[in-house]
Order: sequence, then C-alpha cells, then structure tokens
Amino acid sequence: MKVILMRDVKGIGRAHAEVMTADGYALNYLIPKKFAIPATPTAMKEAELRRKQSVDRSLVDAALVAQNIASLAEARIVIKVKANEKGHLYDAVGIPEISVAAKEQAHVDLPGDVIKLERPIKELGTFDIPVASADTFGKFSITIEAE
Repeated sequence: MKVILMRDVKGIGRAHAEVMTADGYALNYLIPKKFAIPATPTAMKEAELRRKQSVDRSLVDAALVAQNIASLAEARIVIKVKANEKGHLYDAVGIPEISVAAKEQAHVDLPGDVIKLERPIKELGTFDIPVASADTFGKFSITIEAE
C-alpha cells in the first residue's frame, strides 16, 4: 500500500515521503497511530508542499545557526559551578548547561544538537566548544569557574 509518512519512521522513511509498505503494516500500525496517511492525489500535493516548506525552513534555520556561531566566537561565556580544592567539579558541565549559558550570557539561542561536545567537562578552566550545523562549523570558548 502506498502511504505518505507524516513523521520520520525508523526503517521506513522521512516525514512527507511517499513510501510503499505492506497493506497490513499500513492499515494496522502506520495509519491508526497517525504516522502515515493513504497516498491520495490530494495528500500527495500537500506532502510536496510540506516538503518544500521543510526545506525552506531548514535553510533559514541553518543561516540563523551560522549567524549565532559567528556571534558566539566573540562572546565570553562563564559558567560558575561547585568544585573541590583540586579544581574538579562536583557535577559535570554538559551540552544543556552550555546551551543555557549561551542563551543567558550571549543572548544566542543555540540548539543542543549543534554543540558537538565529546564528553562533559569535569574540571575548571577555559575550553573550546566545537559547534556544527549542516555545512557550518565553528567553535567558541567557555570558562568554568568555581562558585
């Protein structure tokens, strides 16, 4: 049965894609859970329109993220956390904390999936944080200080 996916379905396809699935799978799982709709001519036209809107939105989002990355390169972000005498943190600083600090201190809304931190930071000091979105790459510095 030919259906149009309403969201990404692992192993089947991306949102707004027209896919061919087994009749039982489409009728008993995809359509009742609102993961897909039958591929009628009207639905196919709407899916094409949504696909174009999705591409346009992703281009705008990529441009905005590139602008944010450039503005972060010049910003100074400081995160204050509890640490012991040796400079080790009691709680690691991860992607969510970095994203919140960038928003509060540099006024830059940076999604968490753009920050490419290998592992959480567990020491005091200054660190370069790599960021990447689509074709845009960059980095910015954060300073971890003791409270």
